[in-house]
Amino acid sequence: MRANLVEQEPERIARWEQMHLYEKIQEKNQQGAFFILHDGPPFTNGDVHIGTALNKILKDIILRYKSMRGFRTPYVPGWDCHGLPIEHKVAKQLREEKSSLSVPELRRACAEFSKKFRKKQRQQFQRLGILADWAHEYCTMDPPYEAIVLEIFAKAVEQGYVYRRQKPVYWSIPCKTALAEAEIEYKEHRSPSIWVTFSILEDEHSRALGLSSDAVFVIWTTTPWTLPSNMAIALHPKRRYVEIISHQGKFIVAETLLNSFVEACNISDFQIHRTFLGQECEGIRTQHPLISRESPIVLADYVSADTGTGCVHIAPGHGLEDYQVGLQYHLEIYSPIDDDGCYVDDGHIPQDLVGISVLETEAGCRANEAVIAKLRVSGHLLAHESISHSYPYCWRSKTPVIFRAMHQWFLSIDHQNLRERALEAIDHIQWLPSWGENRIRGAIVARPDWCISRQRSWGIPLPVFFNEHDEPLLDASIIRRIADKIRQYGSDFWFRSTAEEILKGIDLPQNWSRGNLRKGEDTLDVWIDSGSSHTAVLKTQSHLRFPADLYFEGSDQHRGWFQSSLWTSLVANGQSPYRSVLTHGFIVGDDKKKISKSDGKPQTADDYVQRFGADIVRLWIASEDFRNDIPLSDDIFTHIIGSYRTIRNTLRFQLGNLFDFDPVKDAIEWGRRTPIDRWILQKTRHLIQQTSDAYEHYEFHRAYQYISRFCNIELSAQYHDILKDRLYTLGRQCLERRSSQTTIYQIFNILIRLLAPILTFTCDEAYEAQKEKTVESIHLTEWPKLEEIPEDSSVEKELDCILGFRSQLHEKLEKMRQEKIIGQSLDAHVIIHGSSKDTLFQVLHRNANNLPEYFIVSKVTCEECSDKNSPEVEIKIASGERCPRCWRYVDKLIPAGEFGNVSERCGRVLQSQCADLF
Repeated sequence: MRANLVEQEPERIARWEQMHLYEKIQEKNQQGAFFILHDGPPFTNGDVHIGTALNKILKDIILRYKSMRGFRTPYVPGWDCHGLPIEHKVAKQLREEKSSLSVPELRRACAEFSKKFRKKQRQQFQRLGILADWAHEYCTMDPPYEAIVLEIFAKAVEQGYVYRRQKPVYWSIPCKTALAEAEIEYKEHRSPSIWVTFSILEDEHSRALGLSSDAVFVIWTTTPWTLPSNMAIALHPKRRYVEIISHQGKFIVAETLLNSFVEACNISDFQIHRTFLGQECEGIRTQHPLISRESPIVLADYVSADTGTGCVHIAPGHGLEDYQVGLQYHLEIYSPIDDDGCYVDDGHIPQDLVGISVLETEAGCRANEAVIAKLRVSGHLLAHESISHSYPYCWRSKTPVIFRAMHQWFLSIDHQNLRERALEAIDHIQWLPSWGENRIRGAIVARPDWCISRQRSWGIPLPVFFNEHDEPLLDASIIRRIADKIRQYGSDFWFRSTAEEILKGIDLPQNWSRGNLRKGEDTLDVWIDSGSSHTAVLKTQSHLRFPADLYFEGSDQHRGWFQSSLWTSLVANGQSPYRSVLTHGFIVGDDKKKISKSDGKPQTADDYVQRFGADIVRLWIASEDFRNDIPLSDDIFTHIIGSYRTIRNTLRFQLGNLFDFDPVKDAIEWGRRTPIDRWILQKTRHLIQQTSDAYEHYEFHRAYQYISRFCNIELSAQYHDILKDRLYTLGRQCLERRSSQTTIYQIFNILIRLLAPILTFTCDEAYEAQKEKTVESIHLTEWPKLEEIPEDSSVEKELDCILGFRSQLHEKLEKMRQEKIIGQSLDAHVIIHGSSKDTLFQVLHRNANNLPEYFIVSKVTCEECSDKNSPEVEIKIASGERCPRCWRYVDKLIPAGEFGNVSERCGRVLQSQCADLF
């Protein structure tokens, strides 16, 4: 066994492919129960990231373990080929090349880009040792897959889940598209914080309330650019508000926020003129500070008493809560922002604002600056400072998003009690770790309706048509017919065809004329693509089963794939697509921050494989508790390499000492094994039990710890250390030597099976290196069973006592060696003084003949002393002559022919092995 993993692993992969290892594993377990781990598809937009490698390796460990347990484990890998990540990269590349393509041409470029990285990622996954059904892999841009997505969408339309409305959605200005919740990340953000006055338009209502005609309501906002879209001011109905009079003016704010308001706006010498409830102000009219428009006072229970003024600026086109208030009060859902994030010239926006961008960059936000400047000139700006707070960012462009109202398509989460059904389904799913249930439950409870339309080119078309009045035609039967065409021609058919060509041969509902229809230009949210895999894969491939036993992805997928799969499956199949959900954390750097592919850091899996080998990467992943974030550094890999060497050297030692052992002819039955051999097998029995439990609970870091400790302590520091004398100096057929070889052979074959799911290459190599093999690969063997080792608690207890005493003794021997009293432990004669009534001394005395071997000293004497409460040790320099063969000191040496003088024991061995030389 050579340790050059980087060179050897590709050769083993080629061998697995040649022998069709994956297929043979499935064939071996064809009568077993199914265990379906459904693969969440990674984006084909770059090399395999180390975080993606983490996910795939953990899945591979699970499936290899389950297959060794006898389960049928068909594993179909998937690829997410549509959407913003790919289109973003292709568009960026085209911009750099100064190329301009039509939509069909852009789609072809995206398809080629995706195919290239699909092939590259497949090779990189295989290099990591991932076994999968690559022949049946699924791809979200394959026409049959796209057709099933549309058929699921048709069900949603048919059941009334889908609607169109002008509603605020997350909008990425650089990417020019709406974003899903899962495409949002929150970061600390610095925003302007301004206090702005709205003058009261005096009428009977304000006079009846006793408000001064020159009083103003004060709003507070961190998004000045939304002020041109203001349509109202919201107050809390049950909170008290005050009108104060000061030298600076007359201001209306919430009573509980008065002190913070006067401090922030530097208001001095004020007095409270009037106090009233917010609900008393409903309907009062105010004047917009920048535009000739009234802003009425409305009521909202969500108005905070913690920050601001208690008077909330309402822009229904730029916030979900504002939007709900707008619907309640029939306010205009106004959003004068174009796709590029610039103010439009609609006759209402001041001309000096038209064309200014609301995008925030490192240099600031031009729209914020322009609005603040106009407020300052008009005298409506009371105060201006900055504030740091959490703000949503586009995960791809890394820029702040905006809320922008536009006509989008939504899936209603509350239609037909879909939200309640999802929450009920969650109760019947096993969530690992358990906190995953609270995470997805909270996300589902708080989730707004799902915006399912995207203003992109690279995706599955949203199959809607519009007439000359912009009225949409979205019909389930039409969608199914279009799905049939896409199954045959692919989704490019939609983008290269006219509405008339698409609808050819398809009947339309009454009162709809095909002559004046135009096709929609939006694509479906890519989360619908991947979220439909439960039907497009599990229910279409005959060797799979629905629902899956396990979905396993990163913890961010509680907002992503886990949710989209649940929603679409409840709509399409009426049940959850998974029985269990397992999640892992993220790879983090020294700064504890997530290492993300979108950050531009070249943390590819291939980089680590080429430096260390795949088995080192796999061992590192197995060593970490993946339920938490996983740290990554060169220091960690240095430690893992040390652990790997210990394991590999353990296997090499065992193989090396089996060179002349034939398990058929030389094995020693259990009853004739020596105590030390029976002891280590009891420890191995515990290892099987502990490691199996760790694998069963997906706690591979525990399996790593158990095996690592077993190799370091029970084997290397104890058993192997003790065995060296009998393995190297006793005769080939000596009972003690054959007993230990039988035991080593047994432990070796258990150890490599316990490690096989993790160290796939090393264990297969080790299995191949032994003489006796029953199958072609370690991965075709069965998982170790406790029944392979008889239970023998008495010998374990006795040897535990002896070896515990041995550890204390070795501390004293090591001290003598450091003081140069002895050169090595075999220079010592150990005398143990103890009482015959002491349990430990009884054990030592009973095993006195074996103690020199266990302690690796030349002689051990047990002397009874009635006055000793516990055994005491006296160490002398061994007397006699040193045998040049076994290095033990004996009373005398005997002649052994041309070998010279040796101990009597070594003499017998040499005479039996080399009689012709005497």
